[in-house]
Amino acid sequence: MPNRQNKLLVPAADSRLDALKFEIANELGYPLHVGEGKATPQNWNRILDQMKYEIAQELGLTPYIKNGYWGDLSSRACGAVGGRIGGKLGGNMVRQMILFAEQNLLK
Repeated sequence: MPNRQNKLLVPAADSRLDALKFEIANELGYPLHVGEGKATPQNWNRILDQMKYEIAQELGLTPYIKNGYWGDLSSRACGAVGGRIGGKLGGNMVRQMILFAEQNLLK
């Protein structure tokens, strides 16, 4: 049986990936959804939480969310909410990482 401990492969990369997330979120205007000027480690969870509920409302899922409990939703419905948030953010992060790698390969 595999040992499933969620250890980071490169621990130092965690803070750099967070910095990239904040940078991309700012470029996409995510903080503006909750009236913040910029995404930071302090307000990041609040920004994502607000966006999660906005997307759930757009998808008509709010009647199934009771007092912050999402357990009555299907995995597919939760994935639709997460995919809307993560899709833009993740896709743009990948583009930035590819651009960075291409620029540094040329050196």
